[in-house]
Amino acid sequence: MDGFIINILEQGFIFSIMSIGVYITYKILDFPDLSVDGTFALGAAVTATSLLKGINPFMSLILAFIVGCLAGGVTGLLHVKLKITNLLSGILVMIGLYSINLRIMGKANVPLFAQSTIFSSSISPVIVIFIFAILTKVVLDLFLKTKLGFVLKATGDNPQMVTSLGIDIGTIKIVGLMLSNGLVAISGSMMAQYQRFSDVGMGTGIIVMGLASVILGESIFKKAYFLLPTTTAILGSILYKASLSLALKLGLPPTDLKLITCIIVIIALSLNGKKLNLGFKALKSFTSGGVKIASNKESAKSFQ
Repeated sequence: MDGFIINILEQGFIFSIMSIGVYITYKILDFPDLSVDGTFALGAAVTATSLLKGINPFMSLILAFIVGCLAGGVTGLLHVKLKITNLLSGILVMIGLYSINLRIMGKANVPLFAQSTIFSSSISPVIVIFIFAILTKVVLDLFLKTKLGFVLKATGDNPQMVTSLGIDIGTIKIVGLMLSNGLVAISGSMMAQYQRFSDVGMGTGIIVMGLASVILGESIFKKAYFLLPTTTAILGSILYKASLSLALKLGLPPTDLKLITCIIVIIALSLNGKKLNLGFKALKSFTSGGVKIASNKESAKSFQ
């Protein structure tokens, strides 16, 4: 049982970094970014290639973050500069990244059993992953308290106000997408090192997993006002992995995982009913209300 729980925590904390990235686009920017399916695998692909070339595993995480930011930047440029819709921009980048990931790895699957990883030390993997997850949460929370962080939140919540302050919301969106996809790529990098292999298809369904984690955390802990959204995203990710692991332990076949994910999302939505706010307008036909971003107008006064 201890191994079962530890496995849930390890994978839950790894995917929580991805969930925090998804939170940035869906809850803060109000941007349905589907490119994260590609950037998760991109982080894994870059990590696998760099480890095979003898690069330090921690440096591989940094490289994954950089290429993830670049991919997010491309999504932003397609939307902001070429005026392609946000949904289609993400889809185009996701499709393009599939071929790019194959180019990077040279084949569909790369084993890493003989390579040194961030988990090769004597420290327990769950502790290493926990430190990375908490560090990501703390850094993002501090960033969101800066002037740029306030503008980022205001861009999704009240873009007209940001524009009235003379700030280019297009640039802010690009920055947010870069940060989001960078975090998703780090999560993919850690998963590749944790599993000791990278696969071109390992990002399939990641966006659903991230969205389910954010919704689940927000639904269950909606009355815990002392918890920051990044904290609920982490807790939601752990609960999501626990739900899947429990379903498998009860005897359900792995082929039913996608169906289980669908059921989890439906249950999470039902917990809040009409009070749940997913953060982007495409789903407001299903939900309304929710927790608003606090005092964006007041915080933005510092720019005047």
